[in-house]
Amino acid sequence: MLQPARYQSVLLCVAAFGCIAATSASDVATLSAIYSHAADSAYSRHAILERDGTTYISSGDINMEWLRDSSAVLVAYVPDAATKPAVRSMIKGAIARQARYILIDPYANAFTEDYRVAERKFEVDSLLYPVQLAYRYWREDHDGSIFTPQLGRAFALVLRVLRTEQHHATRSHYRNGSLVGGDDGMPFSYTGMIWTGFRPSDDAAQYPYNIPQNMFAVVELQQLSSIERSCYHNERLAEEAWGLSVQVHDAIERSGVVFVPHYGRIYAYEVDGLGHANLMDDANVPSLLSAPYIGYLDVRDPIYQATRRFVLSPSDPYFYSGKDAQGIGSAHTPRGYVWPLALIVEAMTSIDPVEKARVLGYLAASDTGNHVLHESFDPNDPKHYTRADFAWPNALFTELGDPGPATGRASNR
Repeated sequence: MLQPARYQSVLLCVAAFGCIAATSASDVATLSAIYSHAADSAYSRHAILERDGTTYISSGDINMEWLRDSSAVLVAYVPDAATKPAVRSMIKGAIARQARYILIDPYANAFTEDYRVAERKFEVDSLLYPVQLAYRYWREDHDGSIFTPQLGRAFALVLRVLRTEQHHATRSHYRNGSLVGGDDGMPFSYTGMIWTGFRPSDDAAQYPYNIPQNMFAVVELQQLSSIERSCYHNERLAEEAWGLSVQVHDAIERSGVVFVPHYGRIYAYEVDGLGHANLMDDANVPSLLSAPYIGYLDVRDPIYQATRRFVLSPSDPYFYSGKDAQGIGSAHTPRGYVWPLALIVEAMTSIDPVEKARVLGYLAASDTGNHVLHESFDPNDPKHYTRADFAWPNALFTELGDPGPATGRASNR
């Protein structure tokens, strides 16, 4: 694996990152500047408090709100909600708006500020990110006022749609002309996992059982079960959410693990239930690399570690190297471009301080002078990048101060 010489240096402690390792004094200064910019970026630049009491969260330079992006951005602010009323109002308003979005169309992934559907790409994780945000806020701030009847209806609809898409062939009416293979997508067979049309990158899935999205479903369905039981006192929905989580988990371990020479048993990125598997990873979260971060397994899990070796190597068709950086990219951006989002996840899930140092050096190298993390960049010339303003990686970067994800949040195996 390429390791540019400029990153072979001593480890330095950066207080803002909770002693996450960096590589040089200049990189420390750059990373600190990125952190300072990111810490209030979403609140000051991407959040709009609307007249109806909700909060609209744009993704950055695209003036639309994605269920995924808005939730992921605000999760970073949850620890501040208890002591900062403005942050609390922002999060509560965003949760209320997301409930309206879901009730308008649970198959849509992005919406406009005036509540119109912007994109109708069904992605399993899009329905689950609002569950994650609501659960994290509730568990950390103990504020049950977010669990309104409207949010209850939205979460009941989430569960119904996920159950429908577990049986896509016989129960679903969803079609999309952008799917690989046409309106109906590629052939597949029932596995017990949840069918998806699109990846977390918004690109059409090659095979309809996306393993990272289903991993995310396992965790968030368990959290939805807790919400239904403790907040809505709906034992029926609580049991249904938990049961679906168990079914999906068993299906992943049964149908989503393949043997690859030189690596052993690893998780595929996508499968079709007919014996085909897509071996890769994508920078967008949930990803295979992010499995410990999203809470599906422990970072030391042997199948995860084998998968990690695969996706962080040239064996992964979306792993790219250059003179200034190396990491995972996406079919969503130019070939060869590395995503800071994936670099942050790599640092979060690493148990090797040398690897963390190297990856943080790559993030520092991506800075073009304005201390903003972009969607993707050319690892041979970071001045070439996509999206000048992308909220998600900047918000995620602030989570590097939390050592929890690096040790694994949960284990289902």
